[in-house]
Amino acid sequence: MRLTSEGRLEMAATRKNTPVSTQSKAKSTGQSSQRKYSPEAGGYVEREMEEMKEGQLKSGPSGKKVTNPKQAIAIGLSEARRAGKKVPPNPRRKAA
Repeated sequence: MRLTSEGRLEMAATRKNTPVSTQSKAKSTGQSSQRKYSPEAGGYVEREMEEMKEGQLKSGPSGKKVTNPKQAIAIGLSEARRAGKKVPPNPRRKAA
C-alpha cells in the first residue's frame, strides 16, 4: 500500500498476472493431470458441431434435425465411445 499525494491509500500491484502451469495446479487441487477426453474424441465433437451448424445433423431413428449444441456434443461423444476413443462413461447411464 502506498499513500497518494491526495492522502488516500492505494494498493500497489505486487504480483504479475502469470498463468499457473496445469500440472502444478492439478497437484495443488489433488487432481490428476491426465486428459479426460482424447484429442480424437474432440475431433468427433467438432465434426458433429459443424454438421449441426450446416443443418445436416439428424438425431436417432426418427431423423429429426438437431438444433441444440449440447445434443450435438452428446452425439459426438457417443460416436467417439463407439469407436473406442478415450471418453469417460456417460454419467446418466448406470453401469450394468
